[in-house]
Amino acid sequence: MRKQKDASPDPTTAPEQTRLLVLHGPNLNLLGTREPRYYGSTTLAEINRALAQRAERAGVVLETFQSNHEGALIERVHAAREQNIRYMIINPAAYTHTSIALRDAVAGSGIAFVEVHLSNIHAREPFRHHSHFSDLAIGVICGLGSEGYLLALEYLLRRIATE
Repeated sequence: MRKQKDASPDPTTAPEQTRLLVLHGPNLNLLGTREPRYYGSTTLAEINRALAQRAERAGVVLETFQSNHEGALIERVHAAREQNIRYMIINPAAYTHTSIALRDAVAGSGIAFVEVHLSNIHAREPFRHHSHFSDLAIGVICGLGSEGYLLALEYLLRRIATE
């Protein structure tokens, strides 16, 4: 006897070949141990695993990339453009406040993205209040910890489903 498929499909299911990229900036490889009062105790591997599981349920290909090097992040954004990445979730980390080069790469890619920050950058040091990316983003999530990544993904899945 074969198991029947659920009659009510996931409303955020996307076409099989839809591809998303999650880009993690510098020092995010230290999540779980680095300043937990700001960034929580969830590791980057745990965040990526949760995102991958949700994307898989929706039929979306999700890739993640983290680097502490600005040039590597820029090159990954350039590659994303050539690889038909549909959307990105980006946590530029410290490059949020400093990197015009990464901002230019993201702008030049033409790929729509959601900007995510684990901490509330507006409630922190004054130099963190300005983002070089927010005016380009289709949305910004900050201060919700690791859940912000999942909220960004849910938003993109709903957007994909209605395209």
